[in-house]
Amino acid sequence: MKLIASHQSTPDSALIPVGISACLLGEPVRFNGGHKQSKLCLQQLSQFFDFKPFCPEVAIGLGVPRRPIRLVGDPDSPRAVGTDNPDLDVTEPLRDFARDQQPQLQQLAGYILMKNSPSCGMERVKIYQDNGYPHRQSGSGLFAAELMEANPLLPVEEEGRLHDPILCENFVMRVLTFHQWQQLLADGITAKSLIEFHSRHKYLLMAHDQEIYHYLGKLLANLKKADLQRLADCYIENLMKALRRPATRKTHSNVMLHLLGYLKRSLDQRSRQQLLDQINLYRQGQIPLIAVMTLLNHFLVNLSTNYIRKQRYLQPHPQELGLRNRI
Repeated sequence: MKLIASHQSTPDSALIPVGISACLLGEPVRFNGGHKQSKLCLQQLSQFFDFKPFCPEVAIGLGVPRRPIRLVGDPDSPRAVGTDNPDLDVTEPLRDFARDQQPQLQQLAGYILMKNSPSCGMERVKIYQDNGYPHRQSGSGLFAAELMEANPLLPVEEEGRLHDPILCENFVMRVLTFHQWQQLLADGITAKSLIEFHSRHKYLLMAHDQEIYHYLGKLLANLKKADLQRLADCYIENLMKALRRPATRKTHSNVMLHLLGYLKRSLDQRSRQQLLDQINLYRQGQIPLIAVMTLLNHFLVNLSTNYIRKQRYLQPHPQELGLRNRI
């Protein structure tokens, strides 16, 4: 089995590299010889993500099928041992595999994990006591824990949570944003390119965290006197932290009202009132975001400045995914 393989690619692929637990792609690597194939990943997200499958348990030599393992001991530093054979301890092999894969993991723009797995679970993985009962405190799978600690900016999510429309929209948006940042770094970051990146993401940031929005604006105001690399590191750390907080109907409505301000001289009173009514209906939960964004985009594209038309907020992910249809 290939530990890292492109699930879908073309010679000139523009797909975004995203890691994934191999069982979610239908690979028969589970302890019982089965899989947990995800239709969401295979039928929707694979249109835009170049999935790189990992199965840590198979990679360290555990067979298929195999006796299951589980986390035991101290919740702050659990060990992975055989469920039926506690003498089988694969704690260090799993951690070593994660560390060995760092060069490949650092090329990814996101990662989708399998829930409840002692190797790949992102959170809420049971950790058992000596008496066989689980601790109140749960944790992360050992591979997942190493992955997230070594790559704190990387957007990571569990497949099960992606069936929540808000969490799915948020994850895809973060992946695309982080991928754009990686491209910025690959091209060689400059003061100009950093300002342009921030300008494009300004209203997206505003929708997620007002406090960080203001902080980053002040941070970039002193760009000429700053160490560019250190400032860029601070910038992306805070940006990704802000984007982890899902936007709400209230914050979306606030951003849309700001954007409407750019149209006050271009729209007649009737059109302006139509937009205001749509924003209010959205804020009250009566219509989805896509309904008001379609109307707002129509006016912005035709009547606003180039600065506004370039805002990532207007289309933070491919329209074909329909991620704003249910939020």
